[in-house]
Amino acid sequence: MAQGSYVEDEFRRDTSYIEDRIARDGTGEHEWPVEAGRYRLVVARACPWANRAIIVRRLLGLEPVLSMGVCGPTHDADSWTFDLDPGGVDPVLGIPRLKDAYEKRFPGYPRGITVPAVVDVPSGAVVTNAFAQLTLDLSTQWSAFHREGAPDLYPEALRPEMDAVMEEVYTEVNNGVYRCGFAGTQAAYEKAYARLFAALDRLTERLSTRRFLMGETITEADVRLFTTLARFDAVYHGHFKCNRHKLSELPVLWAYARDLFQTPGFGDTTDFVHVKSHYYEVHRDINPTGVVPAGPDLSGWAEPHGRESLGDNPFGDGTPPGPPPEGERVPTAHNPHVGPDGLVHV
Repeated sequence: MAQGSYVEDEFRRDTSYIEDRIARDGTGEHEWPVEAGRYRLVVARACPWANRAIIVRRLLGLEPVLSMGVCGPTHDADSWTFDLDPGGVDPVLGIPRLKDAYEKRFPGYPRGITVPAVVDVPSGAVVTNAFAQLTLDLSTQWSAFHREGAPDLYPEALRPEMDAVMEEVYTEVNNGVYRCGFAGTQAAYEKAYARLFAALDRLTERLSTRRFLMGETITEADVRLFTTLARFDAVYHGHFKCNRHKLSELPVLWAYARDLFQTPGFGDTTDFVHVKSHYYEVHRDINPTGVVPAGPDLSGWAEPHGRESLGDNPFGDGTPPGPPPEGERVPTAHNPHVGPDGLVHV
């Protein structure tokens, strides 16, 4: 959901979230303890914010200790729903709507029902939906459960610079496409459009000399940029009018995005059918007919990216994750590069 308001016809995202955290010891105010099997991560593959959490969970190998519920790609004004599950009910939480978990903790919850959200399974109550902190905590607080060879997605030595990079990615790109799509006037749209592509030009310059945003290995900064780039040609270029160029017409960013897409954890979590279904069917104020476009051609995602010369291994001294659990694999019909083993094949 694009929760927000307008200031001088510019879309402003509602950034009021449930700020509770799941922390290593969980003894602080508004903290919950890290416990294997206690929590369920609720996502929708269509949502770029939720896709971040899916990728980070997979890269760190947290599947055995943090279960995942997947909502369908569309929702009504009330809630995301578990319409992909038998009977339309999440098999672990036993609820048909994510709103039920929010209401369990906050009766009459007044804000939007957003994904990703973490739910406490024993109580059935939502813990947090603060998506930016959630993924950082998966890296820093859940380390006892990381798989062997998991990457350090939030390296301590890089955090000051990385926080600044991620802030720009969020404000100018992740949220920038929404400012274009939901602009209330021509002037607001043109301002948002110029701001978005100025940021993409800056990122192009940065990535022209380094394989990933922070250097030779992947970090969460790359995860955050990837989820917008993966949706750019399929949705944002046309639906949100971000059409100075397609991603596939921006050589550096297109090669960078393909590099990530072909890395385990990125492309194999990308569901293009869900992505298009959500944006074109839900945003009826932008697309009144609800017609979902047949394109774009996805074959280019498998083309060689040629970025190996800028860095040898996206995982540094670590290793890539293995295949995703069978029940969490993106159907080949939704992403033609995903094979029967759940991995991207190029």
